[in-house]
Amino acid sequence: MKFLPLICLLLAPWVHAVTLDDLQQRFTEQPIVRAHFEQTRTIKTMPQPLRSQGEMLIARDNGLLWDQKTPFPMQMMLTDTRMVQQVNGQPPQVITADNNPQMFQLNHLLRALFQADRRVLEQNFRISLQDKGDNRWALRLTPITSPLDKIFASIDLSGQQFLETIQLNDQQGDRTDIALSQHRLTPATLTHDEQQRFSAQ
Repeated sequence: MKFLPLICLLLAPWVHAVTLDDLQQRFTEQPIVRAHFEQTRTIKTMPQPLRSQGEMLIARDNGLLWDQKTPFPMQMMLTDTRMVQQVNGQPPQVITADNNPQMFQLNHLLRALFQADRRVLEQNFRISLQDKGDNRWALRLTPITSPLDKIFASIDLSGQQFLETIQLNDQQGDRTDIALSQHRLTPATLTHDEQQRFSAQ
């Protein structure tokens, strides 16, 4: 009987392995998540990577807010119907499925990544999910639909309670790394300013 705890320890990761349903459920239970992001873009033809950072918000019922602070201000708002991007105080650019279907598809995918939307992910990727133990997980997505398979070689995500890292590996050999930290679940409702941004046309 003294071996039983050891056997339970060895079997535990398999018995309680994290599944894609678990991830979607975990993220669905977080109506609003705010976090700090640091993004590093590594391009083969450039000697130094491009770095940016700022704050992001993912709201289950509204969409995604992406506020880059450095090296220049850039705001992006993404919902199911449109994407609005404003760079350095310039007039906002509105992208919809009608006026730029490929760009809209890519940005719609970004929201699906943050929410582990199983339906969207399974439609567009071959999925490999690894249980890293201690409730940690790693997800590799390999595109199976166009234009995603022409742009990305793979997309890697990892985290625990929250999504913590995203790595976009493109077909040209360039890479974008996004690290998310300082996750916050409160306030659990949108502020007035956040509501205004989602409702802006």
